Amino acid sequence: MDTVSILSPTSIGRHFVPPEYLPADQDEYALRNAQSRRPPEQWRHLHSYEVELLVKNSNSADNWDEVLVTDDFDPRRIRNTEFFGLVRIGRLRAAVLEHHDLQVATGITNSKIIACDVGDDVAIHHVRYLAHYIIGDRCVLANIDEMHTTNHSKFGNGILKDGEPEEVRVWLDLVNETGSRRVLPFDEMITADAYLWAKYRDDAALQARLKEITQDSYDSRRGYYGTVGDQCVIKNCRIIKDVKIGSHCYIKGANKLKNLTIKSSQAEPTQIGEGVELVNGIVGLHSRVFYGCKAVRFIMGNNCSLKYGARLLNSFLGDNSTVSCCEILNNLIFPAHEQHHNNSFLVASCVLGQSNIAAGATIGSNHNSRANDNEILAGRGFWPGLCSTIKHSCRFASFVLLVKGDYPAELDIPLPFALLNNNVAQNRLEVLPAFWWLYNMYALARNTWKFQVRDHRKTKVQNVEFDSLAPDTIEEIFTARRLLEVWVGKAALSHEGADLTDKDDDEVAEVGRRLLTDSPQAVAPLEILGEHLEKSKRKVVILRAAEAYAAYGQMLHYYAVKNLLDYLEAHPEATLASMHQHLAGPRERHWVNLGGQLVRGDDVDQLRSDIGSGVLTSWAEIHHRYDALWQDYPQAKQRHAWATLCTLLGTETIDPVRWEQALQKAADIQELIRDEVFASRKKDFDNPFRQATYRSETEMRAAIGTIEEDGFVKQVRQETEDFKKRIDLARPRTQQVE
Repeated sequence: MDTVSILSPTSIGRHFVPPEYLPADQDEYALRNAQSRRPPEQWRHLHSYEVELLVKNSNSADNWDEVLVTDDFDPRRIRNTEFFGLVRIGRLRAAVLEHHDLQVATGITNSKIIACDVGDDVAIHHVRYLAHYIIGDRCVLANIDEMHTTNHSKFGNGILKDGEPEEVRVWLDLVNETGSRRVLPFDEMITADAYLWAKYRDDAALQARLKEITQDSYDSRRGYYGTVGDQCVIKNCRIIKDVKIGSHCYIKGANKLKNLTIKSSQAEPTQIGEGVELVNGIVGLHSRVFYGCKAVRFIMGNNCSLKYGARLLNSFLGDNSTVSCCEILNNLIFPAHEQHHNNSFLVASCVLGQSNIAAGATIGSNHNSRANDNEILAGRGFWPGLCSTIKHSCRFASFVLLVKGDYPAELDIPLPFALLNNNVAQNRLEVLPAFWWLYNMYALARNTWKFQVRDHRKTKVQNVEFDSLAPDTIEEIFTARRLLEVWVGKAALSHEGADLTDKDDDEVAEVGRRLLTDSPQAVAPLEILGEHLEKSKRKVVILRAAEAYAAYGQMLHYYAVKNLLDYLEAHPEATLASMHQHLAGPRERHWVNLGGQLVRGDDVDQLRSDIGSGVLTSWAEIHHRYDALWQDYPQAKQRHAWATLCTLLGTETIDPVRWEQALQKAADIQELIRDEVFASRKKDFDNPFRQATYRSETEMRAAIGTIEEDGFVKQVRQETEDFKKRIDLARPRTQQVE
């Protein structure tokens, strides 16, 4: 247990850095002076009459010669305050600072200031202990119990200062509760960095270099002061220790803020609210943390909200995410995550973004394992329904929706856009592939638009693919179609009494493919069983396989043509022949979701190699590589789209006739999207139980409008007309024979 030491009465405010950690040519103020924005010549000593006025106003200093000011200094603005050590005070004049209708006079009153630099026109009132901070201009600090910085402060970064042992280093135990995927936090870390570090644990060279790069990115010398940027308001707080605060930050009523970097700027201000306790973390730009939240060992990305008592522990919360009330432990969460309910729980998971965790959902029960070393990997768009319980270990493809229920065993669902149902009555798991496309087109089409509209980041370091149809989901669809072909083929052959032991998957898949494409009506009576989807002995039944197979085909076709139209618009001189010449090649089948940014698997392998071998030597260089890959991504996606269309058509080239057919089919699919968006939304308006809460149809129209007034329905109708115009513009350039 730490003891209370007795020191010399002259020690307060001095000897901030232990002598053994000071270079021979530097004093304890060297780093402080380097951090200061004001050159030394602008400071002056107090005049004798100023000291007299200060003393008359009940101020004291252990040495008035160490209180420095600027020429524009009004000593009458300081009352009942104690100064210790070297204190430097900027311009101080009679003025009032106003923030959110709070008006506070400039000056320093009823406070204790220890070895601080204070900016121009500040208001510091009732700060009972303020030590080793550099305060910016026009800041308000009021009613703070304790605010200070230690000589070994790291501001939330997972580094060591000179002389510190390895065991004090702060790690984030992401994805796995055992710490087997732990990463070192740093203030510029994005989800791509965290995923790269946490995922590739078998790459020893990568792991070693990432630790070295992080440590080398920060100065290990002791003696850095905490900083508060310009125009910050910090009021009614208890403990603020080792916190670096950006400009225009608003902090009110926080209980404890310790070892943090709170990023904030005039363009993207951050707010911390009442009852909050944050320890060992990074808070991103334009983030909001309110109402009793607790976060320990964490990173919040830009434009995130944490509110209403949420608990965020050992987790990375990606950009544009909102979390309320719930508990999140040991997770790596990609951008655009939503979790709004007091009784939802997420543990030891990697969720690839655009996700929504419903009320009562318990994601990651460890009770089916002998140790807490299991994980959940959920693709983009993961959405477990109300009161769903999922046990470790599970893996889900993109946009999987779970019907309310207790899922009793581990799951591995490779079918994207699927609906899962735990059918207790029949003791079976039911999977409906392509559910979103078939039955909830409104939600699927709105998805891309919704996440783009909610992206209020002005600083976009993490690149994000928001489109639900992108190379990652397209490759999942190809995998799903192959599985459906195999499962339908087995069901058909078994129904005929055929012996499957001497048939390989290719033979079986060919049977299934013929049925799914040529005789889909013959598939309906078959009992189609999925394989290796659940760790149990009960049946896993695939529902509406033929409809899902066709829907997957429509999704592939629409994705391909839509992206090829993008290529033609980006290359006004292009023809069908030149497009083939530029884009033709094998289909890239391995795509990595790198924190929200989709990257070809080979490019990720090259990135890892370049980090491990020392080609990339800093996080700035790694981020630059991400950006370079992002610049290349549209063309990589267009190449993938060309290969996708060729695969669908069963050809290596696309002639004008086939291209015209592809364009017309894409136009038909766009019209299908328009009609299904309307139909799926119309169900809500036609629901008699929804109508029952209104006393009349007139009241219902006044309250929620009509289907024709729905903004997104109108938007999709306009998008359909625009899409058909794009096709009409592309036709003349791609119909010529060369």
